[in-house]
Amino acid sequence: MDPRDLLFPPGATRHDWVLDGMLTLAMMMVTVLPYAPYSYWNSIPRPLLLATLTMMVLPLVLRRHSPLLMLAGCTVAGIAQVVVVNTFTATLVVLPIVAYSVARWVHGPVARSVVVVGGFASVIGPLRWATATEGLSISARGIVLFVLAAFVCLGLIVTPYAIGRRVRESTVAHADRIAAAEERYQLLLAEREQQARLAESRARATIARELHDIVAHSLSVMIVQAEGGRALATKRPDAAVAALDTIADTGREALSEMRRIVGVLRSEPERRGADWEPAPSLADIPDLVHRASDRATLVVHGEPPRVSPALELTIYRVVQEALTNFLKHAGPTATAVVTLAYGATEIMVEIVDNGPGPELVNTTPGHGLRGMAERVTSMDGRLEAHPLALGGFVVRAVLPVQPRQGVHR
Repeated sequence: MDPRDLLFPPGATRHDWVLDGMLTLAMMMVTVLPYAPYSYWNSIPRPLLLATLTMMVLPLVLRRHSPLLMLAGCTVAGIAQVVVVNTFTATLVVLPIVAYSVARWVHGPVARSVVVVGGFASVIGPLRWATATEGLSISARGIVLFVLAAFVCLGLIVTPYAIGRRVRESTVAHADRIAAAEERYQLLLAEREQQARLAESRARATIARELHDIVAHSLSVMIVQAEGGRALATKRPDAAVAALDTIADTGREALSEMRRIVGVLRSEPERRGADWEPAPSLADIPDLVHRASDRATLVVHGEPPRVSPALELTIYRVVQEALTNFLKHAGPTATAVVTLAYGATEIMVEIVDNGPGPELVNTTPGHGLRGMAERVTSMDGRLEAHPLALGGFVVRAVLPVQPRQGVHR
């Protein structure tokens, strides 16, 4: 520990200086001024007596600024008083204040020094008073009085010391509780900030995944329809017009979905309308397959159960992403079959195409497959996406009708 912190713990404020100065002045008036009228007291010159008494009281002004310096000053004054004065004086009432102050403000075992000094003083003082009245041969009555005086003096030191240590321990414990509470509060703030960052990161990932699914699928459908329409423009104008209509419808739907997603990010509460259109559901899957390509067919087993909107959107996005990959990679002559099997507890989604074999397929998962896997996993489902041994590619997702509690999209 720094010696300066030991000598000056914890440092006195201006208010403390004023209070300690007033205490010192009051003790001077109570314990020193009553001796002023005496010109001689037990053959002691008045100036010497008053100086000795003042030396005992004056260090109280350092009570909170430097308790150890106060103890040292009072110890020196006490030795001088034992030498000069042969009996006790009223200034001895400052000793409990000194003991309490050292115990209250001094840290660690050093505070016990006041007990050691007080213990010696409790013996030397009464012994000086006894020998001054009865000489070197002390009677039995004098011994009894000496023992009683020694115990009283020791009690004036030990009792305030114990009170001071108790007050200090309570204050330190209270400060530790406050510090612990502040630390817990800071940890709580840091945890909340981290949770907010994680939530923001999850929201960004969700929005990026939504935009990827919408843009990638819509552009793939529009490209396929545009290429088909260009090929049919001279031979079958009616088919070319239908392809253009499909392109327009797909573009409008993509724009509408993008507005819905971006609308979530807007801060204006008054904005309504197209920005807040409902998300795609299971009922939209047949239209999705029909618009994607005439080479894709839909097979449905069972009746759709009542599921959460999040699960409906997940199934829709799985079909959408699988069809997007089919349009991108399977080739112009490949066909795909989309199978929806609705069960009591699970829903199975399977998209199988007969595109190129495994040797021609890049099996490195892209953003679409990763996003698909994240969606299915978030709903407590299982996803398989891999080439088939005899050619083609399969995407299969199995999702529970009731995801476990706590699962979020």
